[in-house]
Amino acid sequence: MKKLLALLPLFFSASLFAEGNAAGKEGNFMQTLIMIGIAIVFFYFILWRPEKKRRKAMEDQRNSMKQGDKVTAMGIIGTIDSMQEKSVILKMVDGSKIEVLRAAISEVQPSGESAPDTSKK
Repeated sequence: MKKLLALLPLFFSASLFAEGNAAGKEGNFMQTLIMIGIAIVFFYFILWRPEKKRRKAMEDQRNSMKQGDKVTAMGIIGTIDSMQEKSVILKMVDGSKIEVLRAAISEVQPSGESAPDTSKK
């Protein structure tokens, strides 16, 4: 019992020290909120906004496809033979046809344009 009474002043002094640091914790909390705000703004301008623009441009490109356009879908190159609501039927060089999802198309080259020359002279 004497040991317990001897520790009693430590409990009271610990609560006094905790009350004295309350003002400092509010400042730390505000710093944390400011840093979180800066991180959100950073992620918006560096990641979310450019990705949203890229997706919109790709969606516009997919919506502007028409029969005869040359497309690339997951590395497969073909010419659009017919289009359905969610898929496209591509005609390959050897005459075979495959069906791919519109969302899988990564590049559209309109039928009027020729392929860019990648050979070195």
